[in-house]
Amino acid sequence: MRFRLFLIAAACLAFTGAAHSQSGGAQNKIQLQWFAQSAFKLTTQTGKVIMIDPWIMQNPKTPPELKDLDRLGKIDLILVSHGHRDHLGDAVELSKKNNAPMWAPIGLNLTLTFLEYLPANLAPIMNKSGTIEPFPGVKITQVHAEHSSEVTLKNPATGKDESYPAGEPVGFIIELENGFKIWHTGDTGLFGDMKFIGEYYKPDLLLVPIGGHFVMDPKDAAYATREWIKPKMVMPMHYGTSAYLKGTPAEFKAALGTTSIQMFEMQPGDIKSF
Repeated sequence: MRFRLFLIAAACLAFTGAAHSQSGGAQNKIQLQWFAQSAFKLTTQTGKVIMIDPWIMQNPKTPPELKDLDRLGKIDLILVSHGHRDHLGDAVELSKKNNAPMWAPIGLNLTLTFLEYLPANLAPIMNKSGTIEPFPGVKITQVHAEHSSEVTLKNPATGKDESYPAGEPVGFIIELENGFKIWHTGDTGLFGDMKFIGEYYKPDLLLVPIGGHFVMDPKDAAYATREWIKPKMVMPMHYGTSAYLKGTPAEFKAALGTTSIQMFEMQPGDIKSF
């Protein structure tokens, strides 16, 4: 009798342990690291690493100790919102180094392919409203951004820097394994469909530019956040890297006013878990 009870107890413990092991991935936290401007390293619950607009080596606000692409570790996927140098940044080098596909506006990836900066398998194509499922439980959708997109590259034939078309700028809705949604808006000004995107995708976390001049200033960004998008959380980005980008998190917070939306500020290099 005692032996039978022992076997039953052992079986229960084994089942409990197996269930805990199988659900362990769901208990892992999402991690977001900011490198200043619009550059982020996103680690999903299952450990997949996504780099977004990885302008790192020439970014004046990225801490010196982080200016080593090898320290980023293995990267599984790269997202680039448009062709400007402070967003394309180190994406091509990181893509080749990690054999990681770079998803971006179709025009940017076609230019990079035609000029042989990236092979076609590392520069896949998609367009606004397109959705990819690169990993189990992860969905990434391109959405509109109100900006421009050109890319300056060295022409292999002439050796001269030249400007090329890079498609239309985009933002990304990133849905992770547990349903948590991040809207990285890329560079953008105000546009009315922000309201639609907010209502349709219901982002939990909004990453929004506040610098002004090239993108929304704090007042514009606060209006879009509070009146149109209404996320649970918001983090300001794309400020302070040049004299043109004068908007500050304090101005954004003041413009946001009294609201249930949680605004948080990160310093370059900081990591936040969700």
